[in-house]
Amino acid sequence: MSRFNGKRAEFEASGDKVNVAILGAGNIAHTMADTLTKMAANEQYTNLIHPYAVAARDAARAQAFADQWHLDKAYGSYEELMEDPNVDLVYIATPHSLHAEQAIACMRAGKNVLVEKSFTANTTQARDTLAVAQETGMLCTEAIWTRYMPSRALINEIIGSGEIGEVRSASANLCYPVWKVPRMTDPACAGGALLDVGVYPLNFLDMVLGADHGRTIERISTSMIPHETGVDAQNSTTLYYDDGAMGVATSSMMVSSDRGGYVWGTDGYLMVTNINNPETIDIYDNDHRPVRSVAVPPQLTGYEYEVADAANALLDGKTECEAMPHADTIRIMELMDQIRNVWGLKFPFEA
Repeated sequence: MSRFNGKRAEFEASGDKVNVAILGAGNIAHTMADTLTKMAANEQYTNLIHPYAVAARDAARAQAFADQWHLDKAYGSYEELMEDPNVDLVYIATPHSLHAEQAIACMRAGKNVLVEKSFTANTTQARDTLAVAQETGMLCTEAIWTRYMPSRALINEIIGSGEIGEVRSASANLCYPVWKVPRMTDPACAGGALLDVGVYPLNFLDMVLGADHGRTIERISTSMIPHETGVDAQNSTTLYYDDGAMGVATSSMMVSSDRGGYVWGTDGYLMVTNINNPETIDIYDNDHRPVRSVAVPPQLTGYEYEVADAANALLDGKTECEAMPHADTIRIMELMDQIRNVWGLKFPFEA
């Protein structure tokens, strides 16, 4: 068991902080290190978070990372990090195909985990991982930052107010030309656009049109263009909901897109600038006249919300975060499995 799981009173009395470690030392790990550093210096989070350690498969790389971000510890293996009794929360920043194995190992070692999206490579792995969370009592939550951001509530407040009327349709896209990154095209790493960037449009639709508003998906229509390695290079999926609403999600690792999210109602519509990190929410009437623009609150990096939620959840003895409960993670993983099944795309470890 981690030092402070379910021990908020003890934590607050001690004056200690939640020690966060990073498993992996790639690009996204650096973004998290930047986030933790800024949180430690910010009055809102300084009494909650301490940037503590990093682990990589190479000791020199880990030490260079720790030196750059002024971390207390650097480990040349993941196992060493898991053995450190002072690690409270591990952010897993490795390829999707490794998430389940590493999250399970961390939890069995008494570490809470914040697992980068996509949570795992498939639903079977996700269920196995979450079963260990229940078995061990450790926190296990998916680090898909848009679920934790204030923009989520702002968008849903607009929809719930009826300002744009009855919402009947939505679309979202996220495309980045990242196909030159080796893991993105590697089937063994669960590569492809869907699990890396496509997960965001699907989550956007789930929040603005689907489960957040009581709808369930009745059927899907989907297609993709394969990369030469067999993974999806770009794709499009239409979701048909039980009340007749529909949503379209598009993603690609070959091109750039406007990253827009659009929610269409009977009395107007709203546009979200950048579904991957919402910047503004613009509302229009049926004549396409601007009604108003809603600003998203300033942020450190945007990752701070998921870290703070995870830290507070473990202090309260929870195994999941309210913003991204296990049921939501499973629902999105099942949807992505369903989409890949239509395409006939399986990863080598699924054969």
